[in-house]
Amino acid sequence: MGLLHLLTFSLLLFVSGAKFSGRPGVNYGQLGDSLPSPTESVKLIRSLNATRVKIYDADHSILEALNGTDIAVSVMVPNEMIVNISKSRTQSDNWVLTNVLPFYPTTKILYLLVGNEVLSNPHPELRSGLVPAMRKIKQSLKRLGVHKVKVGTTLAMDVLQTSYPPSSGEFRSDISGLVMKPMLQFLNKTKSFLFVDVYPYFAWSQDPRNIDLDYALFESKNITITDPATNLTYHNLFDQMVDAFVFAMERIGYPDIRIWVSETGWPNNGDYDQIGANIFNAATYNRNVVKKLTIDPPVGTPARPGRVLPAFIFSLYNENQKPGPGTERHFGLYNPNGNPVYDMDLSGKTTEYEDVLPEPGNNEPYKGKIWCVVAKGANWTELGEALSYACSQGNNTCDPIRPGGPCNKPEFILTHASFAFSSYWAEFRKSGATCHFNGLATQTVKDPSYGRCEFPSVTL
Repeated sequence: MGLLHLLTFSLLLFVSGAKFSGRPGVNYGQLGDSLPSPTESVKLIRSLNATRVKIYDADHSILEALNGTDIAVSVMVPNEMIVNISKSRTQSDNWVLTNVLPFYPTTKILYLLVGNEVLSNPHPELRSGLVPAMRKIKQSLKRLGVHKVKVGTTLAMDVLQTSYPPSSGEFRSDISGLVMKPMLQFLNKTKSFLFVDVYPYFAWSQDPRNIDLDYALFESKNITITDPATNLTYHNLFDQMVDAFVFAMERIGYPDIRIWVSETGWPNNGDYDQIGANIFNAATYNRNVVKKLTIDPPVGTPARPGRVLPAFIFSLYNENQKPGPGTERHFGLYNPNGNPVYDMDLSGKTTEYEDVLPEPGNNEPYKGKIWCVVAKGANWTELGEALSYACSQGNNTCDPIRPGGPCNKPEFILTHASFAFSSYWAEFRKSGATCHFNGLATQTVKDPSYGRCEFPSVTL
């Protein structure tokens, strides 16, 4: 790295250091049953010693609960509104009038994110409308007298075509010139941030044989990786992933835009076929990432040493309504009843925790059979609909539970639904099917087969 770059980084650190601390905030999602009220949630956010929060909309009850606090707030324009806002000044003005002005500035709204991981969506109109919508929202804020709110959007790692080694970081060819270049131009002009979601868990869990778990958890003492093009040395996977964005921006002419980690975390539970998702690893990762981000003076990353790196930990709650694999529903620092999953202090002042963490039991891939069955407390009306769906997808998915079949017990809908779920999952898992069914299903290693009725299973 040249002397000029180092001087530039030092100057930016001086300028931004007075305004930004490295203390991470927390993401506050609401896709869960019986979550605490916004008022109670703000109390929990405070108990984490968080000074920042990001929400995935502009929920008025949450913004009211945050009114008068010193918590800096990031709000979000929903993805489904981006296309309309990109085409209409009126739509943009109305959104700001409705969702920002009634609360600002007594609710400390400082960041407005236009969409969530929009560029992971293949919808062409959504992609092409993203940057115009960001511009429209910024113009609306100015017209309405709100000058201090930064505008951005969040990006997942899949916007990168290559990310290893970090110096090879490059945006995907389908978005690099058409979307990323004008976006970076906008962020540079408005002195905003590139907001990126960084999850070492997913990178590690997809390749656990070649990526050391301790390296992903910030626990590695002896493992280092040197980028052959830059000779920069990496001690953890998080820094590698962040720096891939640094080099991707540099590659298209924007080397100095600040990065904000909009999501990072580790799942505290998951399905049997998801390794490393446990409380021990989640607590270890989140405590270590907080320790890294709150070191004073800041350490930054190898490509940007000494830089403050703002971040949000994902997430405040375990959210049981989230779709997809089980890890998606188990990133929370709190359970929906308000009890902590493990102790956490986002200030970085706590270095030793007194809670006793359960030993990790799934850091190696599970080997054996798994079945997909009805989850406890499943809604019976929804169960009937899910059963019909599962049985309509495959040619022979549900033949054994039809009249005359060895598993036919029409008086037992739970048995029929469990068979249908297991059969569907076994048939379509390789095509991306999950054992979820909108929260009605769960994985088990206990064979539900009986008599002549053998339930299909997945073997790992």
